[in-house]
Amino acid sequence: MWRRVSLGATASGFGVRWRPSPYLLLGGLFWLMMSLAYWRVPICCDFGQHAAVVERLKDDLLHPAHPMADLPGDGSAYYSPYAVAQALLADATGLAGWQVVKLSGPLNLLVLLTGIGRFVRVLTPRPWAPVLALFAMVLLWGTRMAWWSGYLGLMSMTGNLGYPSTFGIALMFWAWAWAGTAARSRRGAPTHLGLGALCGLILLIHPITSVAAVIGVSAFALPQCARALRDGVPAGPRVALLWALTGLTALAVATTWPYFNPLTLVGDQSVDWIHRQLYTDMPERFWLAALGLPALYLRWRKDHKDPLVVMFALECAVVGYGWLSGHYTYGRILGLTLVPLQFALAIELAAARPWGTRRAALAGATALGAFTGFFQIQAGAVVPRTLDPVGFAQPPRWPDYGWAAAHMDRGDVVLTDSYRPMRSVPAFGVNLVAPAWPDASLDESVRNRRLEEVRRYLDPASTPAERAAVVERYHVRWLLLAPEQRLPPEAVVVTWSSRTGEILARVGGAP
Repeated sequence: MWRRVSLGATASGFGVRWRPSPYLLLGGLFWLMMSLAYWRVPICCDFGQHAAVVERLKDDLLHPAHPMADLPGDGSAYYSPYAVAQALLADATGLAGWQVVKLSGPLNLLVLLTGIGRFVRVLTPRPWAPVLALFAMVLLWGTRMAWWSGYLGLMSMTGNLGYPSTFGIALMFWAWAWAGTAARSRRGAPTHLGLGALCGLILLIHPITSVAAVIGVSAFALPQCARALRDGVPAGPRVALLWALTGLTALAVATTWPYFNPLTLVGDQSVDWIHRQLYTDMPERFWLAALGLPALYLRWRKDHKDPLVVMFALECAVVGYGWLSGHYTYGRILGLTLVPLQFALAIELAAARPWGTRRAALAGATALGAFTGFFQIQAGAVVPRTLDPVGFAQPPRWPDYGWAAAHMDRGDVVLTDSYRPMRSVPAFGVNLVAPAWPDASLDESVRNRRLEEVRRYLDPASTPAERAAVVERYHVRWLLLAPEQRLPPEAVVVTWSSRTGEILARVGGAP
């Protein structure tokens, strides 16, 4: 991060000063810019889910309820070490869950930036390579919005910096850097134990990111094992045993976590239907990253076992398996599959001049691609609407549901089927009749039955007796209705939103 500049040779060391590296300067400015951009975007999308997880852990750290419903939360994969740490911070400071998730964004970004810098340094000493890798990673996507947790374009960063996926990806880069160092210098058992513990932690924090993390570690481990086995005894078996120790440590850490066992998620198809859309319009979402193919090809020509080449091949295989098998959740690593392309391109363009014609042409194409990606999709992330001269696409600006939560007590049950409130109001410590998302702690058939009961209650043809049965069965105290939805005669309007026209009404004997 720092570069030493000699001003004169002295035995005492005087005359030597330090100056920051390009990555420290530009990465610091990027951290400040994106932290501010993230902070100005209101709660939206999955944010309420993660804030709700913190609230449930605040209520009962050892036995938290379901993140979104008045049900047990045993086995929920949301109760990761990351969420527990957030809950402990919230409990110690008195902050609300949504405030802790917001504050986590800049911290996650700091870990991410330092991890990127460390990983690129393992691949090359070129000082501008980490800078170019960072900007390639956030700009070279496509010309169609890719807004998903774990997708780190500029635009999606404004919404998901505080999510577990971002922290998991940040740790992933550190794991890759650690693996590269271990493979290069042939470190001993303590290094492999630490790397295994880190991989196990990533598996607990964000299981799908751990797939990419393990692939990256394997991209360094497999070539080293192959070389060591060619060398024969004792080098070959020793290296293989050290990497086996890494894997066993990761499994031990992951399977001893008391809240859930991540291995039970293998083969789970409950969220595959959500992720099928990741495979649609794929070229439009990711085509700019293909600018890195020539650079990756050059690395393959120099070394068929180059870690970025191996990483890209294995990740493409996993994505292909997701499509062919119907386990579309594996498509979540599509955003990380671009990293080898983006980083190979950055390293190639960070080479010292003079450049040849091919490299200059690649630089020109990259500049054009970055310009296209920024102004077509990403610019609105960092250009506020008030300063926008052309009308860039902006991050989502969902309404705040604090106006409704202010009338509810913690643990109250609210009935709604509207998209935004279902994903927002649990952040304030209240429960839904039917959770918005599948969860391992709740059988999917039970969630679907609850969704059907919500629809039946809101059906204009429902009878008072049918509605009363739903209210009693699920202890409903509140209705949150869209303006066009019918208000049942027995409901009492408490307040409404002047922005959206949504109505909050009490039912079931709410005080």
